Amino acid sequence: MLNDFLKYQAKTSDRPIGLEIEKAKGSFIWDKHGKKYLDFVSGVSACNIGHLHPDVIKSIKSQLNKYMHVMVYGEFAQEPAVELCKNIIKYLPENLEVIYLTNSGTEAIEGALKLSKKATGRNEIIAAYNSYHGSTHGSLSITGKKSQKKGYYPLVPGAKFINFNKEDDLSLITNKTAAVILETIQGGAGFIVPEEKYLLKIKEKCESVGALLILDEIQSGFGRTGKLFGFEHYEVVPDILVMGKAMGGGLPIGAFCSSNLLMKRFEKNPKLGHITTFGGNPLIATSALSTLKVIFKEKLMNQIYYKEKIIRQKLTHPSIIKINGKGLMLALIFKNTTIPKKLIYKCIQKGLILYWLLWDKKAVRITPPLNISLEEINKGCKIILDAIDEITN
Repeated sequence: MLNDFLKYQAKTSDRPIGLEIEKAKGSFIWDKHGKKYLDFVSGVSACNIGHLHPDVIKSIKSQLNKYMHVMVYGEFAQEPAVELCKNIIKYLPENLEVIYLTNSGTEAIEGALKLSKKATGRNEIIAAYNSYHGSTHGSLSITGKKSQKKGYYPLVPGAKFINFNKEDDLSLITNKTAAVILETIQGGAGFIVPEEKYLLKIKEKCESVGALLILDEIQSGFGRTGKLFGFEHYEVVPDILVMGKAMGGGLPIGAFCSSNLLMKRFEKNPKLGHITTFGGNPLIATSALSTLKVIFKEKLMNQIYYKEKIIRQKLTHPSIIKINGKGLMLALIFKNTTIPKKLIYKCIQKGLILYWLLWDKKAVRITPPLNISLEEINKGCKIILDAIDEITN
């Protein structure tokens, strides 16, 4: 299979890890040779309730016997999509009252950008340096890493950038700005959390000039930080909230959420202001709704802070400078770029899956399933420490 993978499937790098996957369940993945790996990545924060959760599988099978795709998004009332939106909304602040379902996070970003322009009549979007919001042209245009854009110009015009956590840059937000878009916690940059009151000050500045605040919770959402969405930690409410990844329980989905007043801008002048064929797919919406229910039924968010504490206590080593992030969205920051590269491959040899972050090459991601057991956490941490010792001695 590996040879065919390398021959027929397009890849994103010239040296993929290349594990040949046989199955996955709970916090573990098995390769085709029967080797078992503890998963400390969970599909890059996409499998927050682990692999093949029985409640999700049961709900998917039930929906399969009813119907799958029947009509493009927004025309027919389909119970899985309606119930999903209704159940997410009940956990959100009052101004976030209607959801547009998409196929992915980057599509949701595109929709949020369009909505902010339509609502304000402006075309300037301010994003942060070292941000990542997706790979489509609009999302790439507001990604704050020039090297990632090489070869793809011209991009969508009107993007400007500020430094995350630098209050002096707030002056760049003006009455020409349609929206400021930020990751609540910067992912690719190394899981950088906002400093105290920073997001609140951004929101106040946006309000003063008539701009909208878009918060990208594609990676930090659905319980990963100990709250359903990361912004709940920071006394701020976005005008548009973007979500994805873990939302689908392992299936592809995204969404953006705003007030009903804002979202109605897509309904006329012109009609079909944002359209999608498979957004709100009933099978995927069923999986997403079941995932949301599991998070609350199993009280997974109640366990996050303690699990974070255990990981921080266990992973102390002279080579680890610090641990960034919040909840189970953590990044080990090392002294140099050599250790992370060697560590990830060494841990795979030892039966533990880790992964890189996009821009910070000194960082290693730790984003296990939220329902990972303490025994599994201890096991993974021991593998990490043993591996560091082996590659640094």
